[in-house]
Amino acid sequence: MRALSDTLRGAARSLGANKLRSALTLLGIVIGVLAVVAMAATTEGLRRKINEDLEQLGSGVFQVQKWPVGFGPRDQAKYERRRPLTLPEVALLSERCRECQRVAGEAWAFGQKASTETRETRGNTQATGGTVSFFDNNGYTVATGRFFSEAEEAGGAQVAVLGADVNDTLFPNESALGQYVRVAGRSYRVVGTMGKRGSMLGGGSIDNLVVIPLTVWLPRFGPRTSLNITIQAREPEHLTRAQDEVVALLRQERGVAPEAENDFEMFTNQSMQEQFEQMTGSIRAASIGICAISLLIGGIGVMNIMLVSVTERTGEIGIRRALGARRRRILGQFVTEAIALTSCGGALGVVLGALVAALVKVLVDLPTVVPAWAVVLAMLTAAATGLVFGIYPAWRASRLDPVEAMRHE
Repeated sequence: MRALSDTLRGAARSLGANKLRSALTLLGIVIGVLAVVAMAATTEGLRRKINEDLEQLGSGVFQVQKWPVGFGPRDQAKYERRRPLTLPEVALLSERCRECQRVAGEAWAFGQKASTETRETRGNTQATGGTVSFFDNNGYTVATGRFFSEAEEAGGAQVAVLGADVNDTLFPNESALGQYVRVAGRSYRVVGTMGKRGSMLGGGSIDNLVVIPLTVWLPRFGPRTSLNITIQAREPEHLTRAQDEVVALLRQERGVAPEAENDFEMFTNQSMQEQFEQMTGSIRAASIGICAISLLIGGIGVMNIMLVSVTERTGEIGIRRALGARRRRILGQFVTEAIALTSCGGALGVVLGALVAALVKVLVDLPTVVPAWAVVLAMLTAAATGLVFGIYPAWRASRLDPVEAMRHE
């Protein structure tokens, strides 16, 4: 223990004697660790946020739609040829799917304004058409009033339910119930407001919407629009059964040939998480590449500075060897100096990476969380770099002949 303590103190004195040279040598290590920690913090924060948002949708909920997520321009014509999903197909699944608890149709018109006689929202409000199960399947709750009923939906009643943001903007100091809001040139009577949800998947607010019956929405915003169909399985543990039954019913209804692929897409919470993992895979690969290059450059710098240090301290090494220091003590001292140097760079990189992640959270409004595994991995990698690139200079120092070393100037 005393030998280890002496070695550590000697390494600290040596590094402290050449502060500028040590700092410049650390630059590559710091950049590599910073990149990994900042990227890991951003992707981990997004992953946790996505999991929290998807949990709000409830267990056993999945969605069917015409368009896949993330398709390229080459495939656009293929998906455009697909038939739209329609309201009769929503009714079909509601009536015949035995494994389905609730089936809802929904459609969205973005970039709308909602207004009263005195107030108006910005032009980023979503005019949403939905069936009565839209609210439950999407995790919305009643704040005041109620949701519209099946009778109002079937009769095409001009009623609306307001999201929390729209309610706060149009009726900040009064109740919205019984009042009228105007969307796309038509007035709707407010029958309820929804509880606040916040943002979804790190994007904008999901409370900036006005929901009207889908039977009213379609003639007004697009009768040929393809619907999104959200479905909650009767038993969450039997989600796969519900999906299989939905696929079979839709293929039969849409006349899809047995050997042909589905002409619709299906998404679950798990599939959305998998898509996120695929999206961040390239980001992780890039950060690992940056880290590897930076650590290689930093490692070469460490080897260089250690070789210079051995040359500068040849006389000191000769005196220590003449006084009885063993080769393993000399080897241990220089390896410890290399590891201490890169570990300091790793620690500084972790701190700077955490600061960059915090800055991203403030400037871009993205959730960031520095995971413990990233810190441990960064520190171990930095120390390993010092060990690998410090071995050769330490070996050279330990093999010096004492007499020749003392005569060195």
